[in-house]
Amino acid sequence: MKVTILGSEGQIGAYLSDYLKKKGHEVTGIDVVYGPENDLRVTPNTYVESKIKDADFVFFLAFDVGGSRYLKKYQHTFEFNNNNTRMMANTFRLLERYRTPFVFASSQMSNMSYSPYGVMKRVGELHTAALKGLTVKFWNVYGIEKDMEKAHVITDFIRRGFEETEFEMLTDGTEQRQFLYAEDCCEALETVMNCYSDFKPTDPLHITSFNATSIAEIASHIQGYFNGIRKYDVKIKPGFAKDSVQMDKRNEADTYITGWWLPKTGISEGIGKVFEEMKKDYGY
Repeated sequence: MKVTILGSEGQIGAYLSDYLKKKGHEVTGIDVVYGPENDLRVTPNTYVESKIKDADFVFFLAFDVGGSRYLKKYQHTFEFNNNNTRMMANTFRLLERYRTPFVFASSQMSNMSYSPYGVMKRVGELHTAALKGLTVKFWNVYGIEKDMEKAHVITDFIRRGFEETEFEMLTDGTEQRQFLYAEDCCEALETVMNCYSDFKPTDPLHITSFNATSIAEIASHIQGYFNGIRKYDVKIKPGFAKDSVQMDKRNEADTYITGWWLPKTGISEGIGKVFEEMKKDYGY
């Protein structure tokens, strides 16, 4: 199958690109890091248009987004909102024109009206439904990340452990989140693509582990892996803030997708895989 991945150098996109290539699919990656002809904010864009037109399937993963630190700093800025508005407007117009089957990557935060990021993801969901595409909602996917300014909590903690050895969390660590290893996420996305006709635009396709883990537990797992490197005595201290987004009662995962797919990787195993890869960058 000819697959176009919009946002192919992002955390999920990079994993998905490698995963689908290994499965024998013909994958075209579109990402702004490749050059201006890959910029979804620019219109007209004949290169992007051709890759959407010629594809059998499109994964719309591209978004200006990052972990909690990044969102806290940028999601209320004009640039952040303008980047995502332009990407969505241009991309959905092309998907409408060529009627290519597609999946839009949304977030567990899409019903959080106090989050600009969440509001824009909700707008993307409405566009997707109007075009009869499918929306998937990601819940805290983790894996190797290339842009550490946008790093999510697990990769951020590991990086800071190597570089700072002692640091403070953004919150008190008591909040619980559902974390999903990136390779499991790829398997879920391939399943949705292969079973596309099984689903309706209104189906709640939540891609998550369906198991909650506190940030304090995440920190404990990571400190455990650092204990295996005697040089490092890493201390991750709790902060004082509470996380209202993760505790929101509207933020509950729907298990509908488990009729087709189930996650495989436990949190300790997944963190271990990321740790083993990241430690190579620090000479281990």
